[in-house]
Amino acid sequence: MDQAGDAIPIAELFDERQHLLDVARWMLGRGHEAESVVAETYRRWYALPEPDRGRIADPRSWLARTAGAICLARLELPERRSADLRARGVRSGQRDGSLEEEVSQVLLDALDALSPAERAAFVLNDVFGMAPGTVADVVGRAERECAELAERARHSLRARRARATTTRQHDLVVRAVGQACADGDSIRLASLLAVDVTAFFDGGGKVRALARPVHGRLRVARGLLTLLARHPSMTMGSHSVNGRTGLIVRYEDQVAAVICLDIAGPHVVQVWVVLNPDKLRLWNRTRRAPDTPRPQDDASR
Repeated sequence: MDQAGDAIPIAELFDERQHLLDVARWMLGRGHEAESVVAETYRRWYALPEPDRGRIADPRSWLARTAGAICLARLELPERRSADLRARGVRSGQRDGSLEEEVSQVLLDALDALSPAERAAFVLNDVFGMAPGTVADVVGRAERECAELAERARHSLRARRARATTTRQHDLVVRAVGQACADGDSIRLASLLAVDVTAFFDGGGKVRALARPVHGRLRVARGLLTLLARHPSMTMGSHSVNGRTGLIVRYEDQVAAVICLDIAGPHVVQVWVVLNPDKLRLWNRTRRAPDTPRPQDDASR
Protein backbone atom coordinates (compact mmCIF):
# COMPACT_ATOMS: atom_id res chain seq x y z
CA MET A 1 0.00 0.00 0.00
CA ASP A 2 3.07 2.26 0.08
CA GLN A 3 3.24 2.58 -3.71
CA ALA A 4 1.15 5.13 -5.60
CA GLY A 5 -0.22 2.28 -7.71
CA ASP A 6 -1.61 0.68 -4.55
CA ALA A 7 -3.66 3.74 -3.58
CA ILE A 8 -7.26 3.02 -2.54
CA PRO A 9 -10.27 5.34 -2.98
CA ILE A 10 -11.22 7.07 0.25
CA ALA A 11 -14.80 5.76 0.02
CA GLU A 12 -13.47 2.20 -0.09
CA LEU A 13 -11.21 2.86 2.90
CA PHE A 14 -14.10 4.20 4.99
CA ASP A 15 -16.36 1.33 3.92
CA GLU A 16 -13.68 -1.21 4.85
CA ARG A 17 -13.15 0.34 8.28
CA GLN A 18 -16.90 0.49 8.94
CA HIS A 19 -17.21 -3.18 8.00
CA LEU A 20 -14.51 -4.11 10.51
CA LEU A 21 -16.18 -2.00 13.21
CA ASP A 22 -19.49 -3.73 12.52
CA VAL A 23 -17.90 -7.17 12.82
CA ALA A 24 -16.28 -6.23 16.13
CA ARG A 25 -19.43 -4.61 17.56
CA TRP A 26 -21.58 -7.63 16.77
CA MET A 27 -19.06 -10.07 18.18
CA LEU A 28 -18.24 -8.10 21.32
CA GLY A 29 -21.41 -6.05 21.87
CA ARG A 30 -19.40 -2.96 22.82
CA GLY A 31 -18.82 -0.03 20.52
CA HIS A 32 -15.84 1.39 22.40
CA GLU A 33 -14.00 -1.95 22.40
CA ALA A 34 -14.59 -2.37 18.66
CA GLU A 35 -12.33 0.62 18.00
CA SER A 36 -9.39 -1.07 19.73
CA VAL A 37 -10.01 -4.28 17.77
CA VAL A 38 -9.88 -2.42 14.47
CA ALA A 39 -6.70 -0.61 15.53
CA GLU A 40 -5.09 -3.96 16.41
CA THR A 41 -6.26 -5.43 13.09
CA TYR A 42 -4.55 -2.71 11.09
CA ARG A 43 -1.46 -2.94 13.30
CA ARG A 44 -1.16 -6.62 12.37
CA TRP A 45 -1.67 -5.77 8.69
CA TYR A 46 1.21 -3.31 8.65
CA ALA A 47 3.35 -5.65 10.77
CA LEU A 48 3.38 -8.09 7.84
CA PRO A 49 6.41 -7.88 5.57
CA GLU A 50 5.55 -5.94 2.44
CA PRO A 51 5.97 -8.99 0.14
CA ASP A 52 3.51 -10.94 2.32
CA ARG A 53 0.95 -8.13 2.13
CA GLY A 54 1.37 -8.08 -1.64
CA ARG A 55 0.50 -11.78 -1.86
CA ILE A 56 -2.87 -11.31 -0.10
CA ALA A 57 -5.39 -11.34 -2.95
CA ASP A 58 -8.31 -9.99 -0.90
CA PRO A 59 -7.09 -7.64 1.87
CA ARG A 60 -10.62 -6.91 3.10
CA SER A 61 -11.26 -10.62 3.75
CA TRP A 62 -7.91 -10.94 5.50
CA LEU A 63 -8.72 -7.96 7.70
CA ALA A 64 -12.21 -9.31 8.54
CA ARG A 65 -10.77 -12.73 9.45
CA THR A 66 -8.14 -11.08 11.62
CA ALA A 67 -10.68 -8.85 13.37
CA GLY A 68 -12.90 -11.86 14.00
CA ALA A 69 -10.00 -13.84 15.45
CA ILE A 70 -9.08 -10.96 17.78
CA CYS A 71 -12.69 -10.72 18.97
CA LEU A 72 -12.94 -14.46 19.54
CA ALA A 73 -9.76 -14.44 21.60
CA ARG A 74 -11.20 -11.66 23.77
CA LEU A 75 -14.52 -13.45 24.17
CA GLU A 76 -12.73 -16.57 25.41
CA LEU A 77 -10.95 -14.75 28.24
CA PRO A 78 -12.46 -15.88 31.59
CA GLU A 79 -12.52 -12.33 32.92
CA ARG A 80 -14.42 -11.27 29.80
CA ARG A 81 -17.29 -13.68 30.49
CA SER A 82 -17.61 -12.33 34.04
CA ALA A 83 -17.56 -8.76 32.76
CA ASP A 84 -20.30 -9.56 30.25
CA LEU A 85 -22.53 -10.89 33.02
CA ARG A 86 -22.03 -7.69 35.03
CA ALA A 87 -22.58 -5.54 31.95
CA ARG A 88 -26.06 -6.94 31.38
CA GLY A 89 -27.26 -5.20 34.49
CA VAL A 90 -25.74 -1.88 33.39
CA ARG A 91 -26.61 -1.79 29.69
CA SER A 92 -30.33 -1.31 30.21
CA GLY A 93 -29.65 2.24 31.36
CA GLN A 94 -26.94 3.07 28.85
CA ARG A 95 -26.38 3.30 25.12
CA ASP A 96 -23.08 2.15 23.64
CA GLY A 97 -22.73 3.64 20.17
CA SER A 98 -24.60 2.67 17.06
CA LEU A 99 -24.85 -1.03 17.85
CA GLU A 100 -27.28 -0.66 20.73
CA GLU A 101 -29.24 1.93 18.79
CA GLU A 102 -29.71 -0.69 16.09
CA VAL A 103 -30.02 -3.95 18.02
CA SER A 104 -32.49 -4.60 20.80
CA GLN A 105 -31.38 -5.16 24.38
CA VAL A 106 -33.05 -8.56 24.33
CA LEU A 107 -30.98 -9.68 21.36
CA LEU A 108 -27.75 -8.36 22.87
CA ASP A 109 -28.39 -10.25 26.10
CA ALA A 110 -29.18 -13.40 24.09
CA LEU A 111 -25.88 -13.05 22.20
CA ASP A 112 -24.01 -12.61 25.49
CA ALA A 113 -25.46 -15.91 26.69
CA LEU A 114 -23.89 -17.85 23.80
CA SER A 115 -20.50 -19.50 24.08
CA PRO A 116 -17.68 -17.58 22.33
CA ALA A 117 -17.51 -20.15 19.52
CA GLU A 118 -21.30 -20.13 19.04
CA ARG A 119 -21.42 -16.36 18.96
CA ALA A 120 -18.54 -16.15 16.48
CA ALA A 121 -20.02 -18.80 14.17
CA PHE A 122 -23.47 -17.20 14.27
CA VAL A 123 -22.32 -13.60 13.78
CA LEU A 124 -19.87 -14.37 10.97
CA ASN A 125 -22.28 -16.73 9.20
CA ASP A 126 -25.73 -15.23 9.76
CA VAL A 127 -24.97 -11.55 10.25
CA PHE A 128 -22.11 -11.04 7.80
CA GLY A 129 -22.62 -13.99 5.44
CA MET A 130 -18.95 -14.96 5.41
CA ALA A 131 -17.96 -18.07 3.47
CA PRO A 132 -17.91 -21.33 5.49
CA GLY A 133 -14.15 -21.63 5.03
CA THR A 134 -13.59 -18.14 6.41
CA VAL A 135 -15.81 -18.83 9.42
CA ALA A 136 -13.93 -22.07 10.04
CA ASP A 137 -10.58 -20.23 9.90
CA VAL A 138 -11.70 -17.68 12.48
CA VAL A 139 -13.39 -20.11 14.87
CA GLY A 140 -10.66 -22.73 14.51
CA ARG A 141 -13.08 -25.57 13.84
CA ALA A 142 -14.07 -27.65 10.82
CA GLU A 143 -16.75 -26.18 8.55
CA ARG A 144 -19.27 -28.79 9.67
CA GLU A 145 -18.62 -28.01 13.34
CA CYS A 146 -19.06 -24.29 12.64
CA ALA A 147 -22.39 -24.99 10.93
CA GLU A 148 -23.49 -26.92 14.02
CA LEU A 149 -22.33 -24.09 16.31
CA ALA A 150 -24.33 -21.56 14.28
CA GLU A 151 -27.40 -23.78 14.40
CA ARG A 152 -27.11 -24.15 18.18
CA ALA A 153 -26.85 -20.37 18.44
CA ARG A 154 -30.00 -19.91 16.34
CA HIS A 155 -31.85 -22.41 18.54
CA SER A 156 -30.70 -20.59 21.68
CA LEU A 157 -31.75 -17.20 20.31
CA ARG A 158 -35.16 -18.56 19.39
CA ALA A 159 -35.65 -20.17 22.78
CA ARG A 160 -34.74 -16.97 24.65
CA ARG A 161 -36.83 -14.62 22.52
CA ALA A 162 -39.97 -16.64 21.85
CA ARG A 163 -42.48 -17.69 24.49
CA ALA A 164 -44.39 -20.91 24.25
CA THR A 165 -47.53 -20.51 22.16
CA THR A 166 -50.15 -23.04 21.27
CA THR A 167 -50.11 -24.52 17.80
CA ARG A 168 -53.33 -22.68 17.02
CA GLN A 169 -51.94 -19.31 18.18
CA HIS A 170 -48.79 -19.84 16.15
CA ASP A 171 -50.74 -20.81 13.02
CA LEU A 172 -53.04 -17.80 13.31
CA VAL A 173 -50.15 -15.35 13.51
CA VAL A 174 -48.24 -17.03 10.65
CA ARG A 175 -51.31 -16.96 8.40
CA ALA A 176 -52.01 -13.35 9.30
CA VAL A 177 -48.43 -12.42 8.40
CA GLY A 178 -48.72 -14.32 5.13
CA GLN A 179 -51.97 -12.59 4.26
CA ALA A 180 -50.58 -9.15 5.10
CA CYS A 181 -47.58 -9.86 2.85
CA ALA A 182 -49.86 -11.11 0.07
CA ASP A 183 -51.98 -7.96 0.32
CA GLY A 184 -48.95 -5.68 0.54
CA ASP A 185 -50.47 -4.25 3.73
CA SER A 186 -47.53 -2.65 5.55
CA ILE A 187 -49.64 -1.31 8.44
CA ARG A 188 -51.24 -4.67 9.15
CA LEU A 189 -47.89 -6.47 8.81
CA ALA A 190 -46.13 -4.05 11.18
CA SER A 191 -48.89 -4.54 13.77
CA LEU A 192 -48.11 -8.26 13.84
CA LEU A 193 -44.42 -7.67 14.57
CA ALA A 194 -42.84 -6.95 17.95
CA VAL A 195 -41.32 -3.49 18.38
CA ASP A 196 -37.83 -5.03 18.60
CA VAL A 197 -38.35 -7.74 15.97
CA THR A 198 -35.24 -8.92 14.12
CA ALA A 199 -35.17 -10.46 10.64
CA PHE A 200 -32.29 -12.56 9.33
CA PHE A 201 -31.92 -13.08 5.57
CA ASP A 202 -29.74 -16.08 4.67
CA GLY A 203 -28.60 -15.78 1.07
CA GLY A 204 -25.40 -17.71 1.64
CA GLY A 205 -23.58 -15.43 -0.77
CA LYS A 206 -25.48 -17.13 -3.60
CA VAL A 207 -28.25 -14.53 -4.02
CA ARG A 208 -28.31 -10.78 -3.38
CA ALA A 209 -30.16 -10.98 -0.09
CA LEU A 210 -29.84 -8.33 2.60
CA ALA A 211 -26.35 -8.76 3.98
CA ARG A 212 -27.19 -7.87 7.58
CA PRO A 213 -30.11 -8.45 9.94
CA VAL A 214 -32.92 -5.90 9.95
CA HIS A 215 -34.31 -4.54 13.25
CA GLY A 216 -37.56 -2.87 14.21
CA ARG A 217 -41.09 -3.51 13.03
CA LEU A 218 -41.17 -0.84 10.32
CA ARG A 219 -37.86 -1.87 8.76
CA VAL A 220 -38.68 -5.57 8.92
CA ALA A 221 -42.13 -5.01 7.41
CA ARG A 222 -40.61 -2.94 4.61
CA GLY A 223 -37.90 -5.56 3.99
CA LEU A 224 -40.41 -8.42 3.79
CA LEU A 225 -42.78 -6.55 1.50
CA THR A 226 -39.92 -5.61 -0.81
CA LEU A 227 -38.70 -9.21 -0.90
CA LEU A 228 -42.20 -10.59 -1.50
CA ALA A 229 -43.36 -7.99 -4.03
CA ARG A 230 -46.15 -9.29 -6.23
CA HIS A 231 -45.20 -11.23 -9.36
CA PRO A 232 -47.42 -13.43 -11.57
CA SER A 233 -45.01 -16.37 -11.26
CA MET A 234 -44.78 -16.25 -7.46
CA THR A 235 -47.00 -17.99 -4.92
CA MET A 236 -46.83 -18.16 -1.14
CA GLY A 237 -48.46 -20.59 1.25
CA SER A 238 -48.16 -22.08 4.71
CA HIS A 239 -46.32 -25.34 5.26
CA SER A 240 -44.72 -27.26 8.11
CA VAL A 241 -41.15 -26.06 8.68
CA ASN A 242 -39.09 -27.64 11.47
CA GLY A 243 -42.27 -28.94 13.09
CA ARG A 244 -44.17 -25.62 13.11
CA THR A 245 -46.07 -23.69 10.50
CA GLY A 246 -43.93 -21.46 8.31
CA LEU A 247 -44.26 -19.82 4.92
CA ILE A 248 -43.02 -21.25 1.63
CA VAL A 249 -42.47 -18.95 -1.34
CA ARG A 250 -42.37 -20.46 -4.82
CA TYR A 251 -41.21 -18.86 -8.01
CA GLU A 252 -42.70 -20.84 -10.90
CA ASP A 253 -41.96 -24.46 -9.96
CA GLN A 254 -39.12 -23.85 -7.50
CA VAL A 255 -39.09 -23.10 -3.79
CA ALA A 256 -37.38 -19.70 -3.66
CA ALA A 257 -37.61 -18.97 0.07
CA VAL A 258 -38.55 -20.61 3.36
CA ILE A 259 -39.67 -18.26 6.14
CA CYS A 260 -39.72 -19.28 9.80
CA LEU A 261 -41.35 -17.07 12.43
CA ASP A 262 -40.62 -17.08 16.15
CA ILE A 263 -43.65 -15.84 18.04
CA ALA A 264 -44.25 -14.51 21.54
CA GLY A 265 -47.92 -14.01 22.33
CA PRO A 266 -49.58 -12.18 19.41
CA HIS A 267 -46.33 -10.84 17.91
CA VAL A 268 -43.48 -12.11 15.79
CA VAL A 269 -40.13 -11.53 17.56
CA GLN A 270 -37.79 -13.06 14.98
CA VAL A 271 -37.99 -13.78 11.27
CA TRP A 272 -35.65 -16.24 9.54
CA VAL A 273 -35.71 -16.06 5.74
CA VAL A 274 -33.73 -18.79 3.96
CA LEU A 275 -32.88 -17.82 0.38
CA ASN A 276 -29.65 -19.80 0.03
CA PRO A 277 -30.19 -22.20 -2.92
CA ASP A 278 -27.95 -24.80 -1.26
CA LYS A 279 -30.19 -24.92 1.81
CA LEU A 280 -33.31 -25.04 -0.37
CA ARG A 281 -32.03 -27.99 -2.40
CA LEU A 282 -33.95 -30.52 -0.31
CA TRP A 283 -37.19 -28.61 -0.89
CA ASN A 284 -36.58 -28.71 -4.63
CA ARG A 285 -35.24 -32.25 -4.86
CA THR A 286 -38.46 -33.89 -6.00
CA ARG A 287 -40.67 -32.21 -8.56
CA ARG A 288 -44.40 -32.46 -8.00
CA ALA A 289 -46.55 -34.21 -10.52
CA PRO A 290 -48.53 -31.68 -12.60
CA ASP A 291 -51.84 -32.66 -11.00
CA THR A 292 -50.54 -32.61 -7.42
CA PRO A 293 -51.80 -29.52 -5.57
CA ARG A 294 -49.28 -27.33 -3.78
CA PRO A 295 -49.76 -26.84 -0.01
CA GLN A 296 -51.19 -23.33 -0.04
CA ASP A 297 -53.56 -21.44 2.14
CA ASP A 298 -55.37 -18.12 2.04
CA ALA A 299 -52.05 -16.29 1.74
CA SER A 300 -51.39 -17.78 -1.70
CA ARG A 301 -51.11 -15.44 -4.62
